[in-house]
Amino acid sequence: MVTYKRPTEHYRTFMLNYTTYVRTEATQWVTFVHGAGGSSSIWHKQLREFKKYFNVLLLDLRGHGNSKPNLKDAFSDKYTFDSITDDIVEVIDYENIPESHFVGISLGTILIRNLAEKYPEKVSSMVMGGAIMKLDFRSQVLMRLGVIFKSIVPYIWLYKFFAFIIMPNKNHRESRSLFVREAKKLYQKEFIRWFKLTSEINPLLRFFRGADIEIPTLYVMGGEDHLFLPTVENVVQKHKASTLVTIQFCGHVVNVEQPQLFNGLVINYLNNLRLPGAVSEVG
Repeated sequence: MVTYKRPTEHYRTFMLNYTTYVRTEATQWVTFVHGAGGSSSIWHKQLREFKKYFNVLLLDLRGHGNSKPNLKDAFSDKYTFDSITDDIVEVIDYENIPESHFVGISLGTILIRNLAEKYPEKVSSMVMGGAIMKLDFRSQVLMRLGVIFKSIVPYIWLYKFFAFIIMPNKNHRESRSLFVREAKKLYQKEFIRWFKLTSEINPLLRFFRGADIEIPTLYVMGGEDHLFLPTVENVVQKHKASTLVTIQFCGHVVNVEQPQLFNGLVINYLNNLRLPGAVSEVG
């Protein structure tokens, strides 16, 4: 019989809001990291399956979900990828989790890769859903427009526009709706703080593309993820510890659009950690 401790929800003034699901027979942890504008609720289609095999840590990034800005953040206009990454590490250290698999989506994949660069001993493997490894010309134009209008236009208008550009197809509607619904919970000032992170993205991603970190990495990309898939295909050819699975007829937010395929692929990968370098298509 499989037994669990009751899920434990935590909130402390110096940490993120997070919930742990501890399976008494499990020794491995999986930590889920959502993207900008989302929250831990985007993993609801993963939770039931993953907690059958692993201890699970769900967290809300600062300013998202139930991680409301604390007093320290109220006087800081600047977030950095390092400071947000350290938020995650603070939770992991507090929970005495020596090492974890990390599963991320969209901007969450950048945070996971940054964490692996800074604290490789804490990362068993990385699963990068809808990974962002480069902003192409179109993406950079969009970001520049956002910088110009971020203090003039209500942020939710910008967010809806970006969501449509990234997830334009009819079958992407559920993903768009989910992320817009979660983004509405942000404050305008909080959105602007996160948007300013875009100034750090290009040099950081350039470094990630050039550095083979040699930690087992599974990229799960949608075949219709037109902005980000081509770069990931190139990266996997160069990074020997990387594997790419492309889910056809699927967009950017693969865990929401194709949850059963995503769950099966990722759980199988984590349980077996297949030989790296393979590229396959599903669907």
